[in-house]
Amino acid sequence: MSEQAKLNVTVFGDGQLARMMQPAAAELDIHLRILASRSDSSAAQVIPDAIIGDYHDYATLRGAAKGSDAVTFEHEHVPNEYLRALIAAGFNVQPQPAALINAQDKLIMRQRLQELGAPIPAFQAINSAEEAAHFWAQTGGHVCLKARRDGYDGKGVWFPGSEAELVALTTQLLKKDTPLMAEKKVALTRELSILVARRPSGETKEWPITQSVQRNGICAEAMAPAPDLSPQLEKRARDLGVEIAQSLGVTGVLAVELFAFTGENGVEDIAVNELAMRPHNTGHWTQDGSVTSQFEQHLRAVLDLPLGATEETAAITVMANVLGAPEDPQMPMRERVREVMERYPAVKIHLYGKAHRPGRKIGHVNLCGTDVQATREQAQAAAHFLVHAQWPDTV
Repeated sequence: MSEQAKLNVTVFGDGQLARMMQPAAAELDIHLRILASRSDSSAAQVIPDAIIGDYHDYATLRGAAKGSDAVTFEHEHVPNEYLRALIAAGFNVQPQPAALINAQDKLIMRQRLQELGAPIPAFQAINSAEEAAHFWAQTGGHVCLKARRDGYDGKGVWFPGSEAELVALTTQLLKKDTPLMAEKKVALTRELSILVARRPSGETKEWPITQSVQRNGICAEAMAPAPDLSPQLEKRARDLGVEIAQSLGVTGVLAVELFAFTGENGVEDIAVNELAMRPHNTGHWTQDGSVTSQFEQHLRAVLDLPLGATEETAAITVMANVLGAPEDPQMPMRERVREVMERYPAVKIHLYGKAHRPGRKIGHVNLCGTDVQATREQAQAAAHFLVHAQWPDTV
């Protein structure tokens, strides 16, 4: 079949998220093109139609988008004004820039969620050290300082231990022209997320609520459905995710990161942390634990195709990230993979083709099971061996 007879999707970005769209695209006979930063990037290794270029250059974006039925993203960093220009030029950009700006700028996101009446922490734009000091006093010192743009995996987020530290940090960052905001720190009990897919015609599908475990600001583990979640809170989180997707006009996959905390009545409650309008780390479990993966669903949604079923296919699915060790083990990764396959044949391994770097996401494993603790232990052990080339003593 010629490319002209196929549906064509261009993805701006070349990391593991774009890489993991390729199997779903192949199964649906969708031609995938990426705008890549280099020819050996994670996605470029498996997607033949890779245009090498800079997403900060409008002409490059337009060239990559040519002939596509839909243009989408695997990150939020493409300049919003360029996306608006692409739409003006007749390209089908999904999600559209009016929605995406809420994932690109944390202050705009907070202001819009406040308008919607969504549960959020107290927040304030920070344009001076004096404003930072005032917010410190307002919150009793419970302050999280954030860069409004470009933060991920714990980057662009600071937790100052004193007012003096906050003032010094704010002064330093403002001198570097870093747009800032501050939020009241939430005494969270765990972190949850709700993933929702929405197509331009308005149909939505949401997956079960996911619980994630963060280490050093990076997602280390996710499990779904979230254990010990009350039916009332599950419904509230699902309804909140759908409301945000519909109100903002999101298309594709929307991840709503949630703080869980103990409310006034001693009952678990939630507040919105951040939004991502693309496949998300806390949704990787859907590759092996859901009827439809987030990667297939994202492609369906941006092309305005009927959405797939999102029910879980196991009592519990655990995803454990494979993060680069402080030192890369001498054992080659292919041998580590063999060892994990031998010991845990039910574990599904997903590697990203990335070179080792300490703390870098180089892959993940998924494991479906019936017992939460046993499934977590085995998934963690498999990920640990892929990282360190040795088994943890406890498993």
